[in-house]
Amino acid sequence: MFDAIVIEKPDGEQTVRLTQLGTQDLPQGDVLVDVAFSTLNYKDALAITGASPVVRSFPMIPGVDFSGVVKESGHPEFKPGDRVILNGWGVGEKHWGGLAGQARVKGDWLVPVPEAFSLRQAMAIGTAGYTAMLCVMALERHGLRPESGEVVVTGAAGGVGSVAVALLAARGYTVAAVTGRPSEAEYLTGLGAASIIDRAELSVPGRPMAKERWAGAVDVAGGVVLANVIAAMRYRGVVAACGLAASMDLPTTVAPFILRGVTLAGIDSVMCPRPDRVAAWSRLAEELDMTSLEAMTTEIPLADVIERAPAFLDGKVRGRVIVPINPMLG
Repeated sequence: MFDAIVIEKPDGEQTVRLTQLGTQDLPQGDVLVDVAFSTLNYKDALAITGASPVVRSFPMIPGVDFSGVVKESGHPEFKPGDRVILNGWGVGEKHWGGLAGQARVKGDWLVPVPEAFSLRQAMAIGTAGYTAMLCVMALERHGLRPESGEVVVTGAAGGVGSVAVALLAARGYTVAAVTGRPSEAEYLTGLGAASIIDRAELSVPGRPMAKERWAGAVDVAGGVVLANVIAAMRYRGVVAACGLAASMDLPTTVAPFILRGVTLAGIDSVMCPRPDRVAAWSRLAEELDMTSLEAMTTEIPLADVIERAPAFLDGKVRGRVIVPINPMLG
């Protein structure tokens, strides 16, 4: 038996509870994993609170990622004792996720934990950090270099934003961090941000074309914020868009794209092909400073996850939130 958070919707009304399940209750899959750590992400908060129809089937164990140790395997690439990570693939939405003591999943969804990371560090990075690295890879694939000019990161105090700021600064980029929480300025400069921008500056509709300002951008917000970022990109600037924390809408025009040659690169971390995942995790192992990672990480017990989830939707969570499940696994 193991502890698990379970979301149910028996009569059209969603309920969430911490309960106990057994291995026999888990869905089909060719690899059984003892979960060491999971995380609490924005998407998990949407699922747990029911604020958005993230969950596609019920009952559901939330948790879009986890790290752990293989217990049983019918997959040729994994054997008992292997350390593994899972990010995305609809886990926590369509397939039972990581906020539980065990998970049974498809081995094709798993990635080996790089030797450089403990299982705790792997989840301190988690889906948010892996997504941030996918953003950095996309920016550089489209020609961005430190000498290109300043890079702006929206939602900078959140999980994706925090890791993006740290990664970009470590690579020599000048980073402007956007946040709606002035109290986080010291935290962000500690991660490497060169300047802090009040989110309010980008939260009201602006002109289709603004003064050229940034060479690159990582955006987690969408909506008016993303529209204003696009409007202020330099000639041939590139924007990596990976979130919708503000809105799914994008009230912009074609002007920045056809007059300045701006590139809008969409970042999908959920169904991202496995070779790109492995490449992202390999780069994280080489480039992410562990001191910066620890500064952006907090822990909460599984029993506190349900109560903590609404804070994500209120924009009150800094950095990464990890959930130890079986921390003695490493």
